[in-house]
Amino acid sequence: MVVAIRADLAQDHGESTADARRTDHERLTAGSLATDGEERQSWETEWCRLAYWELAQRVGRQFRVRVRAVDVFGGSGAGPGLSGLCLDALDPRAENAQAEQVRKIRSKIGLGVTLSLESDGVWLYNRSQEPVFVSSPALDAAAAKALLVWRVAPGHCLCIFDPSTPPPAISLPHVGPVDPRSVRISFAKGWGPKYSRRDVTACPCWLEVLLAPAS
Repeated sequence: MVVAIRADLAQDHGESTADARRTDHERLTAGSLATDGEERQSWETEWCRLAYWELAQRVGRQFRVRVRAVDVFGGSGAGPGLSGLCLDALDPRAENAQAEQVRKIRSKIGLGVTLSLESDGVWLYNRSQEPVFVSSPALDAAAAKALLVWRVAPGHCLCIFDPSTPPPAISLPHVGPVDPRSVRISFAKGWGPKYSRRDVTACPCWLEVLLAPAS
């Protein structure tokens, strides 16, 4: 699947993400990190669930999304009119030196991101002043097995999942199967072989988007 660009939404959501680009390869652990025994078969009317992480620790419970557009934002200074998951309302889990790096990134999230279920797929709009980094098996079918990480600049958008072209089942050597309906988004900090953070679980603040099982 070729990553699509939504120029028609630029006026409402910022520039389209011609800027979004692959940065590094990612090695993921098997399946979804966020489920923690919560059965995906129990879904009702939500189209996705959100799990917020600080480093390797999940913070709070899964956030169920039933509205077609949801904001994930920092809270402090984010301004009115946002509806969704406010990260400042969650208690931090990191301790000691790690708590400081988490605090710094949390303070930069601001307006954060908007996830929108539209007729042509699931779109991410970066409304913050910092880049976000995205890994989704659905981003590029030709490179799906490499699980590339994409950088989305402030004010840009990216189609992170196209339901008309479901990603194939993926299995990585020494890792096993990877959930093809799980998208990972890191705020401000990237990860991969060229970074000091080799895995998403080393990122201070990140989000896992669990898309509803295919009907």
